Amino acid sequence: MSARPSADRSTSDGSALNSSTDSSAELQQVVDELLTQLQSKFTNVSNELLNKMEDMSRRLDNLEATIQTGDGSKASGSSK
Repeated sequence: MSARPSADRSTSDGSALNSSTDSSAELQQVVDELLTQLQSKFTNVSNELLNKMEDMSRRLDNLEATIQTGDGSKASGSSK
């Protein structure tokens, strides 16, 4: 009987080693996928922020031009 558990242990130790290696590879794959997803999301958010900032800049330029045009017409209108 004592020889059999020892054989089972060596088999289970080998399985544990393979299982540990498999788990490690699986964990690395999951971490790589998460990092890829995070990088993709960060890139998307970064691009959205840049686009919104450019849009805000255009709107501010238009607003400034409208105010300057409006001030010119109001100034000439009030002096008449």
